[in-house]
Amino acid sequence: MDAIQRLGIGLAALGRPAYINVGRAEELPLSRTVKALRKSTWNVLDVAYSAGIRWVDTARSYGRAEDFLGSWLTDRKPEDVTVSSKWGYTYVGEWKTHATVHEVKEHSLARFQAQYKETRDLLDGALSVYQVHSLTEESPLFKDVRLLGALAEVAAKGVRVGFSTSGPGQADTIRRAMALEVSGQRLFSTVQSTWNILETSAEGALREAHESGLHVLLKEVIANGKLAIRPPMAARSVAFENRVEPDALAVAAALSRPWADTILIGAVSPAQLEANLKATKVSLNEEDLEVLAGLSVPPERYWAERSALPWT
Repeated sequence: MDAIQRLGIGLAALGRPAYINVGRAEELPLSRTVKALRKSTWNVLDVAYSAGIRWVDTARSYGRAEDFLGSWLTDRKPEDVTVSSKWGYTYVGEWKTHATVHEVKEHSLARFQAQYKETRDLLDGALSVYQVHSLTEESPLFKDVRLLGALAEVAAKGVRVGFSTSGPGQADTIRRAMALEVSGQRLFSTVQSTWNILETSAEGALREAHESGLHVLLKEVIANGKLAIRPPMAARSVAFENRVEPDALAVAAALSRPWADTILIGAVSPAQLEANLKATKVSLNEEDLEVLAGLSVPPERYWAERSALPWT
């Protein structure tokens, strides 16, 4: 598969006025009104589609992202876009940059039923994949028979059901979720996890997921902008040798993983997206990959630092 066909656009940083991505503020309009961010979202989607990207990922908690995407789909009428979304978090930031709380998590049957209807209404039948948002081993989902049954019903009607993961225990969560069955049938067919050159702890589990038939999506491959704005010196050197900027190198590293089916990039402007897309021209050699492999940090450290990123 061509590299561009393995890329997708994630709307986490476009659908709400505040988010944790480093380097995001400089690329957005000074006034982050609903109208302004809708226009920014459409601009990025237009450039992505023109470049050949055909996967768009969103979530109920991404502010107005599903609304922005739904209106873009209605206006542009593309017939070949795969849309994935997620349920489990609710956006409560009230469109305030400095809200005390931006989102609230709840993995319950009631939350799923309410959010599934909201997603379907906003995306007007375009939904292809619906995922549990940030599943962890502590989630009550694993023991909620009624919720698991409701998810299986959605899968039986043709919408692929999956899950995303976060936190230092991603690998254990992936393996446990892969084993979930309802009436003898495996429940999940997709998994979306954080992987980047700093956080590689889920790689073995994700490879297993791919080999067992799940569609693997990688998120946060630029580490919420950190690998673009303040990458390790060794990453800068490898990027320089490959004649690209560090952001494209980070995406290229994700593309080098054959078990990764879709790599999501979270650009918030056409310029940022075009810079990321230069990754498709990069071919990393064994020496490059060995250098990058030495940059991974313990997952506990990575996730502690991510949790400390401010919403701006």
